[in-house]
Amino acid sequence: MNRGNYPEVREQFYGSIREVFSWDWIDGNEYGLAEMHYITPEFRKEVAYATEELGKIYAKTVLRVQQSPDNLLEMLGIPIEAFAAIRLPIMPDIPTLIGRFDFANTPQGIKMLEFNADTPTSVVEAFYVNGKACEFFGAGDPNEGQEQEITRAFQKILKRYHDFGYETENIIFSSLDWHEEDRGTVHYLLKVSGVSGYFVPLENLRVVEDELHALIEGEYRKVDVWYRLHALEKLAEEKDEDEYPTGAHVLDMISRGKLAIINPPSAFIAQTKALQALIWGLHEAKEFYTDSEQTIIERYMLPTYMENPFLGQEAFVAKPIYGREGGAVSIFQADGSVLEKDQDEFYWEQPMIYQKFVEMEEVESMTVSGPYKGRLLWGSFLIGGKASALSARIGERITGNLSYFLPSGYYRRLGY
Repeated sequence: MNRGNYPEVREQFYGSIREVFSWDWIDGNEYGLAEMHYITPEFRKEVAYATEELGKIYAKTVLRVQQSPDNLLEMLGIPIEAFAAIRLPIMPDIPTLIGRFDFANTPQGIKMLEFNADTPTSVVEAFYVNGKACEFFGAGDPNEGQEQEITRAFQKILKRYHDFGYETENIIFSSLDWHEEDRGTVHYLLKVSGVSGYFVPLENLRVVEDELHALIEGEYRKVDVWYRLHALEKLAEEKDEDEYPTGAHVLDMISRGKLAIINPPSAFIAQTKALQALIWGLHEAKEFYTDSEQTIIERYMLPTYMENPFLGQEAFVAKPIYGREGGAVSIFQADGSVLEKDQDEFYWEQPMIYQKFVEMEEVESMTVSGPYKGRLLWGSFLIGGKASALSARIGERITGNLSYFLPSGYYRRLGY
C-alpha cells in the first residue's frame, strides 16, 4: 500500500463495514487503523496456548474462592452485595463465558497483564473487523472461523441454566444506549449468539416487585436471561431516584436463581486484579497448583501483589483492581518516580495491585496524522474455556481509550 493515500484507503475499508463497526473514529480521534501487523503462526499458537492454560488456572482458582469464607472475598475487593451471587456454580469448569486476556510480547516472552473476564470489549474488532481487514489487504486471518465459538458458548450456557431449572425464554442484551461502542458490541453479540432475544438499553430496565423487567415493543416484560455489558461492581452500587438499592436487589435475585446472567456471576471473581495477586502468592508459596500449573504461572504471569514490594528494587505498575482501559494506571521507576500516569479521573479511589513492569514491543503504523510509533498490546479471547480470536491495540505504555486498533494477520502474498 502506498502510505501517501492512506486516508483514502482507510475510508474505503472502514466505510464498507460501518453498518457493523461504526466506531472507527471515537470522539473525533482515529481509532481503527488501515494497516496490517503481521504475525507468525508460531506466535499465534503460543498466545492461544497461554490463553487456554491460564483459563484453566483461573477456573480452578475461582472455584476455590467461591468456596472460601467471606473475608477472602473482602480481600479481593468484591462488594458485599455480590457475595451470594458470585458463589453460584453455574459453570465451574470455566472462569467466564466471554473473557479477554491482555498480553505483552516482551523480551522475556509473552506475559499476561490482566484478565477482562466480566465485560470485555474489542469483540467486534477481533471477531469481525480483523477478518474484513485481512480480506481487504490480502492477508491470512488468524481469527478465521472464531465467530461460531461465540454461538456455541451461548448455546452451552443457556443449556446449563435450563438444566438448573432456570426459565430461559425471555432473553435480553443490554448496554448504555448512548455509548456507541458498547451498543454496537452488544448488537453484534446478539446477532452472532444464535439466540432469539432483544436489545434493551440499560435505562429501559426496571425492578418490578421481585423480577427484572425490560421495555420491549412498548411494554415491560419479565426478563429470564440478561446479557449485560455492565460491570457488576457498578451494578452493586446502583440506586434508583428514591435511593432504593436497585442493583443490590438485582444481585439478590441472581443469587436466588430468579435471573440468569451472562457473563455468569463467577466471572466477577476472575475480573478483579486482586485475583492475580492471589494466584501469584499461591504460586510463590508452592501451594494449590500442580507442577505443570506452576510452570504456566511462572512462564506467562507477572509478579503481582496487594502490597508493594518493588519500591527501591525495580520498576513497577500500580493498577486499580476494577479499572478498565488503562484508567488510574501508573508506571513507576524503582525509586518511585513516575514514568507514565493515566490522566483520566476514574478508578483512583479503588484498591491497587502492584505488578512488575515489562516493556511491550514497539511497532510503527501509519495513521491519518502520519506515522506513529507505539506499544503493542494483544487481546486474546477465551470463549467457553477455549482460546479464540486475537485483537491488537497500539498506544503508549499505558493502553488507554485513545489507543488504536491495529488489524493483524499472516503474510499471504507480497506487493499489495
